[in-house]
Formats: sequence, structure tokens, C-alpha cells
Amino acid sequence: MTLTRPRPASTAAPAPPPPPRRALTVPVAAVLVLALAASVAVAVAIGSADIAPGDVVATVWAHLTGSPGPLSATRDAIVWELRMPRVLTAAAVGGGLAVCGAVMQSLTRNPLADPYLLGLSSGASTGAVIVIVLGVALALPVAAFAGAFVALLLTLGLARAAGSVSSTAVILAGLAVSAVLSALTSLVIFWSATGDSYREILGWLLGMVAGATWADAGLAFAAVLLCGIPLLASSRLLDGLALGDSAALALGVPVGRLRLALFAVTALLTGVLVAVSGSIGFVGLILPHAVRAIVGLRHRAVLPVSFLAGATFLVWADTAARTLFDPRELPVGILTALIGGPLFAVILLRRRATMS
Repeated sequence: MTLTRPRPASTAAPAPPPPPRRALTVPVAAVLVLALAASVAVAVAIGSADIAPGDVVATVWAHLTGSPGPLSATRDAIVWELRMPRVLTAAAVGGGLAVCGAVMQSLTRNPLADPYLLGLSSGASTGAVIVIVLGVALALPVAAFAGAFVALLLTLGLARAAGSVSSTAVILAGLAVSAVLSALTSLVIFWSATGDSYREILGWLLGMVAGATWADAGLAFAAVLLCGIPLLASSRLLDGLALGDSAALALGVPVGRLRLALFAVTALLTGVLVAVSGSIGFVGLILPHAVRAIVGLRHRAVLPVSFLAGATFLVWADTAARTLFDPRELPVGILTALIGGPLFAVILLRRRATMS
């Protein structure tokens, strides 16, 4: 018989319990606000014409207050007319896509869901390609938004015709609509595109914010504000939906009407963002997962923190896309895919390790 010597009682003080993730939300959000503000100033300063971040801040202040600026007219135009609208558009698009991704993942209870799940990207691409290739007299963002809106109507109509707007029905309907519209886009390109239109189409399909104007930035931020408020107001209901339809119904959540309304709001926001920037992948897929790992699962924390993280991420991704290979500029969607793919693989492996 083997006797086991009892272990001496430890004299060390017990380790403090880990802080609740709810307590991390405010510090993380505060850090991201400062990081986003600093990122915008530094990103505007970086480029072929180097400008000090302090001069960027002084120039923006001069335009807002009407006071004299510190830069020459040419460098002032570089800051105010070229770089600032582009950087702010990237921030709005990145933040909006991250919020849409977080909502879509909760609505469908699918961790692989992203803002383009309902065929919106394919619809917007079809509208844009029709304008670029066929020369339809319509502004490109308007055509892209119209295409995304038609895709949304087709997806929800097909899901309803199939019997319900459950997450499974909507996902399958979105896949079918996306496949048809992608084929239509390819047909238009194959049949009609000539010369430089191929390059223009490819750049838009891969996602770019080059050439963004103040109107684009204003449109993107207005859409984020108008759609973000109802999404944030639905945080508690989204928490209920994340538990599953049966549990949500037991808690009094109107599952069917809520899911339909949030699909529509998310699709509207995604359509506007795609119309401004083209299809930029992985932002809405990756950032919500990273944010949940830090602040937990409550949507009241996840949605605003996802916006800040997505905005900061896309500001730097776009800055890298226009400067790493200067004078050549890459579509920012290529960089987000190159960064997002490996990051998503790491998240999957860490989740598997945690579950095992």
C-alpha cells in the first residue's frame, strides 16, 4: 500500500480573480478612441509629400474655425481635399463593416457570417459593373446601392417564399442570390468589357477608397449614424437572439420581426458602405471575433468597440495599401484579405484549443 504524503498548505496569497470583462469595456473603448484619433492624424501625414502630424491637426483646426493655416496652398489641399476625406471614409467603412459583421454573426448564430452574407456584395457589384461597362447614366455609388438593395429584396423574398425568415433560410437564400448575381456580373464583364474598363472593374471589386471625397465620407458616416443607433438600441434583444430562437421567444423577444428588421438595417448600412468603397472583405468577419475575446459577448459593448477597432484597422490597412508599394497602389481589399485570412486561422485554432 502506497501512502501519499499530504501537500503542505500554500502560504502564498490566493491569486485575485480575473476582472470581469465588463470592466474592460470602458478602458478598451477609451484606448481605441485615442488610437483612432492618432491614426487619422498620422495616416493623413504619411505619403509622398511628408507633412508633420502637428501640421495636419493645425490645418484641420484652421478649416474648422476659419483661421489661417500653417501650410502652403498646395500642401493644404493635399491634407484637406485629398487625404482627409480618404482617411475618414476608410474609418467609416471599416467601423461600419465591423458592426454589420457583429450583428450578422448574432442574427444567424454563424461565426462565419459577414456583412456580405445576404448577397449584397454581389448585388452591388452587378450594379457597379453595369454602370462601368455599359455606360448607364447613373452615378456609381447609386448603382451599387441599388444593386445591393435589389439583392436584399430577392434574398428576403426567397427566404419568405421558402416558409420563414429563419437564419438558415436567409443564409441559403443569400447564397443562391449571390451565386446568380455573381454569374450575371461575370457575364456582363465577359461580354462587354474592353480596354481599361477591366482594370477599373477589378479595382472596384477588390475594394478601394482612393478618390474618396468629402461627400463619400459624409455619406458613409451618416449611414453609420442612422443605422448604428437602432442597432445599438437593439443590443439587449441581440443578446437574447444569441441564446437561440427558443430561448429568445421564452424571454419575450419577437424573433421573426426583430430578425427581419435587423437584417434590413444591416443590409442598408452594408449597401451604402459597398457603394462608397467596393467590396472590402474580412473586416466584418475578423474584428467582431477579436473584440468579443476582449470585452465579452454583450452587444452593448461589442458593437461600439467593434466600430472603433474596425475603423482603426481599415485606416492603417488603407495607408499601407497606398504607401508600401509607392508609386503603385493596391486595392485595400487585397491587404485586408492577406491580413484577415491568417488572423482568422489563428482565431479558429485558439477556439479549438480552448474547447478541447
